[in-house]
Amino acid sequence: MYIRQQLEQNEKLILSPYACLSENSRGREKAEEKCPVRTEFQRDRDRIIHCKSFRRLKHKTQVFLSPEGDHYRTRLTHTLEVSQISRTIARALQLNEDLTEAISLGHDLGHTPFGHAGERALNEIVPNGFRHYEQSLRVVEKLEKNGKGLNLTYETRNGILCHTKGKEADTLEGRIVRLADRIAYINHDIDDAVRANIISENDIPPNISRILGNTTNSRINTLVLSIINNTHTDELIMSPDIQEAFDKLHGFMFDIVYSNSYAKHEEKKVPQLIELLYTYFKKHKELLPKENMLTAEKEGIDRAVCDYISGMTDHFATETFKNIFIPYAWQLAPTNKRRGKNADT
Repeated sequence: MYIRQQLEQNEKLILSPYACLSENSRGREKAEEKCPVRTEFQRDRDRIIHCKSFRRLKHKTQVFLSPEGDHYRTRLTHTLEVSQISRTIARALQLNEDLTEAISLGHDLGHTPFGHAGERALNEIVPNGFRHYEQSLRVVEKLEKNGKGLNLTYETRNGILCHTKGKEADTLEGRIVRLADRIAYINHDIDDAVRANIISENDIPPNISRILGNTTNSRINTLVLSIINNTHTDELIMSPDIQEAFDKLHGFMFDIVYSNSYAKHEEKKVPQLIELLYTYFKKHKELLPKENMLTAEKEGIDRAVCDYISGMTDHFATETFKNIFIPYAWQLAPTNKRRGKNADT
């Protein structure tokens, strides 16, 4: 018996009746021979970790644009925190931890540079709008591996698409990721905002802190335990008082941090930067990478430019803008480039 088959047997013995078993996966768009060692969802996780889009997350903004300091979250550290919270909940509820991990690691692969400011800017420009969760699905289905995609299972792709808005995921594992994403970003954004002196823990209303706790660790612990202790069927729920306090905390963060003029003052530059890059590459598609030029031929120039810009890191987008639109300081030409004996006079 292959190790994979032993793992699949273990899932049957250990996991809840509500769990998504690896051997019951609806499969991949392109059939493949199964791995002798890993289950289908473990294989998804590994493909995501090794892809280029995953590595680029370390240089993409989470909330604070290009912060000065080593301890602020990036899109990558956010992804890892979502994965940790998701796995904790899945393990406690005897659901498929490998599937929750795969979805968590892939959920933000399509996010833009400059966080949600970049997403809003692209949404204003791209025909039919731009939504990062749809782009994340496009990344794993079409853009990675030079246009071949990662060929992930249906369950992982469905969880990535449904991780934030609209229809819920088909699996409980996917629905866990949606909750874990919200738990992670609200709490680590509080931590980053405190570090940046935007707020202090004492600014959080007492009627929220009294229920959820007054530290990042205690709040996450309260929220996770409430889900674990109140979920007994196929519906993930918190206790009413904790759910109400969590919703109030979400509102507090939007009012005090996400719209804070000091925290967000650099974001006002993002729309123009994104728009100028977008317009430039639409006019100069010959400067796009080869894979994006192929997309332009098959799906149109807007789709190609959207893929290119949304895949950029903050630094690459900024440097590309500088190279195109900011004049370099004039320098004396090398000797072999000068024309005539007195060319430097």
